[in-house]
Amino acid sequence: MAISHAIASGMGGMRAAGDLVARMQMTRGMKINDAKAYVADKLRVSVSDLSDPVVMTEVREDLEIGSLSPLPGCAKGIEAKIRMAEVLDIDINCVQRLLYAVSRSADHFQINTKLARPFTEFVWTKGIQ
Repeated sequence: MAISHAIASGMGGMRAAGDLVARMQMTRGMKINDAKAYVADKLRVSVSDLSDPVVMTEVREDLEIGSLSPLPGCAKGIEAKIRMAEVLDIDINCVQRLLYAVSRSADHFQINTKLARPFTEFVWTKGIQ
């Protein structure tokens, strides 16, 4: 864990893409160069842009995958994690649990389906039933 933290911190952590690269290393067991290439491909930036805080701030705001100091109306917390899971095509445990709970309870609690729809669509496209 200390090595992943050091690498994520070295790439700027959440200011750049260090957290995303570290997540790919830990969830998929990728080597750092493979993880950087994968994240750069998914974010549609160059590998060198991953460590540039200015470029990554714009990318994070455009994709709404969280930023160090989010503006009002920007994605924060679980909302940013849901988008992160979609963009990187990975499973994040807390996201999966939330989406599963929302899809199961939508009918029971008579949740407005227009509000629950993005969550349930994500659940069904990921194969959680």
